[in-house]
Amino acid sequence: MKTIQELEEIRKSTLERINIRKEREGTRVVVGMATCGISAGARPVLKALVEEVNKRALQGVIVSQTGCIGICEYEPIVEVYRPGEEKVTYIKMTPDKVVRVVTEHIVNGNVVTEYAIGSIDK
Repeated sequence: MKTIQELEEIRKSTLERINIRKEREGTRVVVGMATCGISAGARPVLKALVEEVNKRALQGVIVSQTGCIGICEYEPIVEVYRPGEEKVTYIKMTPDKVVRVVTEHIVNGNVVTEYAIGSIDK
């Protein structure tokens, strides 16, 4: 049985983790991991993102996953949220494309337009 103090510490820790997800400071990278995304190759994309962020020791970058984003034909999908900027949705992502998105967009702030939805040529 947990003591009241131990339960309070667990509660505080959990609230801190939840608040990190809500914060708009820093960059949030979200991978669609519904059935359609997984079958299209989202797992290796998620793994590549986590590895690249960790390899570069990027501070203020959170990689997370979500369910269906709603445009299954473009899976795997990665959404990048940066403070004060519009969300960027990258489509038909691969582990190789991840390196470029991390380098150009997440680190240097330049959207990789040819991978983003709305660009002319996919």
